[in-house]
Amino acid sequence: MQKLSLGDLYPLETYARLRPEFRARVMEHKAHRKLPLGEHVTLLFEDRLTMHYQVQEMLRAERLFEEADIAAELDAYNPLIPDGSNWKATMLIEYPDPEQRREALARLTGIEHRVWMQVEGFEPVHAIADEDLERSTEDKTSAVHFLRFELAPEMIAALRNGAGLHAGISHPAYEVSVQVPELTRESLLADLD
Repeated sequence: MQKLSLGDLYPLETYARLRPEFRARVMEHKAHRKLPLGEHVTLLFEDRLTMHYQVQEMLRAERLFEEADIAAELDAYNPLIPDGSNWKATMLIEYPDPEQRREALARLTGIEHRVWMQVEGFEPVHAIADEDLERSTEDKTSAVHFLRFELAPEMIAALRNGAGLHAGISHPAYEVSVQVPELTRESLLADLD
């Protein structure tokens, strides 16, 4: 999947005009790229469109228009665009109550390394977590992680031939396995070009 460049981005004035329509399109797209894993963990699978939206929103919020500042945003978000043989996801650990969240993040230390995707007929592929920087300590995990799932060519071929897809977490304090819905599976298949 092609990375974003300066030429792909809308100037701030243009984006202000296009934002409602662009945002609606992105939200519809994201709906098929969101995968709940149990009650408290969600994977948001990123791609070129989701990152385009993220960069545009950052430029808008920060009022960035200098080329060097825009290039820095692209450098930060382009690594989250899949490379054709992988999926990239933002993992959110969500507990609404702050005290419950604090306790859960301590209990779930290392969970980011226990997330997996499994193409039917193959062994699970465990996430490569937080390649940009470590987000956990010995005492607690972070509420947000960035994951990469690297797939073998045989797995991609099987998915193209209709193989099912499962996802889950194998952590002593959080065990879950789900079948990936067909619309999500189809959306993720588009990342494997």
